[in-house]
Amino acid sequence: MEITARPLLHDKESSPASQRISIPKKQLLSLYTLVQSFGISENMEEYDQRKLRIFNQVNFFQLITGLLLPLSGFLLNTALPGRVWLIAALPALVSGLVLYLNYGRKQELALISYFLLYPFFTCVVYLSGFNPGVSLSFILFGILSVFFLNRIGNIIFSLSFSMVSYFLLAVVIRQQPYELREASNGLYLLNQGLSLLFIFYGLFLIKKENSIYQGRILNKNTILEDKNKEIRKQSQKLEESAELLKQQATQLAELNTVKTKLFSIISHDLKAPMYAMRNLFKQAHEQDLPAEELKKNIPELLNDMNYAVGLMENLLQWARAQMQAHTVNPEIVDIEEAINDVYQALLLPARTKGVILLNDAPPKVFGYCDREMMNLVMRNLLSNAIKFTPEKGKICIGVHEHKSFLEIYVQDSGMGMSHEALMRIRNNDYFTTKGTASESGTGLGLMLCKEFLVRNGGQLYIESEPGKGSTFSFSVPKPE
Repeated sequence: MEITARPLLHDKESSPASQRISIPKKQLLSLYTLVQSFGISENMEEYDQRKLRIFNQVNFFQLITGLLLPLSGFLLNTALPGRVWLIAALPALVSGLVLYLNYGRKQELALISYFLLYPFFTCVVYLSGFNPGVSLSFILFGILSVFFLNRIGNIIFSLSFSMVSYFLLAVVIRQQPYELREASNGLYLLNQGLSLLFIFYGLFLIKKENSIYQGRILNKNTILEDKNKEIRKQSQKLEESAELLKQQATQLAELNTVKTKLFSIISHDLKAPMYAMRNLFKQAHEQDLPAEELKKNIPELLNDMNYAVGLMENLLQWARAQMQAHTVNPEIVDIEEAINDVYQALLLPARTKGVILLNDAPPKVFGYCDREMMNLVMRNLLSNAIKFTPEKGKICIGVHEHKSFLEIYVQDSGMGMSHEALMRIRNNDYFTTKGTASESGTGLGLMLCKEFLVRNGGQLYIESEPGKGSTFSFSVPKPE
């Protein structure tokens, strides 16, 4: 047996009916949406657009109810004359006028018309002898005026006009020749109910919009605060970057000065002893220079070579310091042992020059510093003291012990320095000065001393007076 499916009859019949029902709903919804958009433009602020939609919405409902109720009363064949119902429809016509003005984008005129003409024609209805039971509408006008009107003067006028009208029509004039309550109690109660409904609905819309508006403001404030925080962070980073660039620019300028100085040293001071040694050996080879003449030139050549060796050591140390700019390896250092190493290394040059070199370092004193850097500092300070101390002069290297640090000093009885020379050293304006035995110098040694002391958290101190010698000192922290 075959079973064939037949279309259900009620499907065909119900489909057009559902369409007939849905079409009016869509049309009404489209009309309602269209009326709400009257006067809206893209240039308006979002808050003003929302207020205008509410204003159109209120007038749309007042237009419908304001026309529907008089029409219903007229069709019910109540005892009231037809002119009364025509007059009762006047306020609704104001809502129609307002919607028309908003459609023409005359919002200011629409507001004035609503808050002036609507209560006025409501008064006309009451003064014509008809009491439709809409006196509560005056309260609605007062509430809406606070929300929709911007100028304080307009708000005060609208509130005053509405309240005075309500007092006169609802309190002073209690009885009217035509009472809707007597003609149709149902319509009277409906009017009262709609008035209350409009009041609460208006309050609800105002509260809702204010909440939305405040929420948007708070959200914007939060976004702005986040942006401000981000801007502050970026500004701080820019300031830090600018400060870093400034420091780098200063460092580059200093390095450029040092570079110029080094090229000058290498091209002149380092070249001179090499040329002198080459010329001496060339003369000895080509001219068969006598041994006595050769021996006569050796002290000067040895002096030049000592200078060249010291210069090379300082150049190598400086280059190493630049390549390891942030590398400091502090450790517990036996200061007496470190001073002894430097003392022994420079004892022979001091004796050769006829300078008395004293070691006044106490035993068992320990500092916390980079051993190699401190050795270079002490070696340079002691070499400078020998250079600027004349024959039979005296140099003392020692330590003053304090509670939390050690003060290492090199004191000489040499030629001393002028105030101008001290200021040039403090301002990093490096220069060369001939020693008491015409020894050459570059200023590179003091530069290294100051740089290494800064990296170890110290500082170079100089006390000097022309003709009375100098004292160079620096501090080293004790180990904890």
